[in-house]
Amino acid sequence: MKKTENRGRRSAFLSQWRLFFRQFVKHPGMIGSIIPSSATLVKRMLDPVDWHNTRLFVEYGPGVGTFTQAILDRMHPDATLLAIDLNVDFVAYLEAQIDDPRLKVVHGSAADVRRFIREAGHVQADYILSGIPFSTLPDGVGEGIAAETNAALRPGGAFLIYQYSAFVRRLIDPLFGDVRGEMEWRNIPPCRLFYAVKADRLAKAA
Repeated sequence: MKKTENRGRRSAFLSQWRLFFRQFVKHPGMIGSIIPSSATLVKRMLDPVDWHNTRLFVEYGPGVGTFTQAILDRMHPDATLLAIDLNVDFVAYLEAQIDDPRLKVVHGSAADVRRFIREAGHVQADYILSGIPFSTLPDGVGEGIAAETNAALRPGGAFLIYQYSAFVRRLIDPLFGDVRGEMEWRNIPPCRLFYAVKADRLAKAA
């Protein structure tokens, strides 16, 4: 029985990796790395989240669900995970692989995040996570996504970003009141982590 389970896990992993690799070859500008994120990176990226009080978590570019399942594993039973991806193959994969009523997968652009949030029955997000490679986006697209993300977050909410370039920092510094950058070396390749917190209205007024 254990051997069968192990074979099933290996088969699922290889299937996931093959899809990820094929999409990287087809759309290298949309996918930040040829290899999915490491478990260490996932844990470190998600550790600062206040899961108990999170009711809407948004993920940009979920891909094959490396972060998606980890988010669901941590989320409150009443919370919603809204996953937005431009790649229809990744959308179909997630819908087929993850059976969880808290997950809503939509095909579209992160630039339309506020519309997707409204359609999901919410007003603002508590957290938004992104692995979109901002440095490879067409001119103006990254700026637009950063501005829409800031507007989509509740005061005190956070934009969590993992990147292989520091380019995104110039987009988020003017918008967010508190931006912290770190490095995670236990990933291939090593990855930059950014935590950008939207200013709280009360704190700003004080």
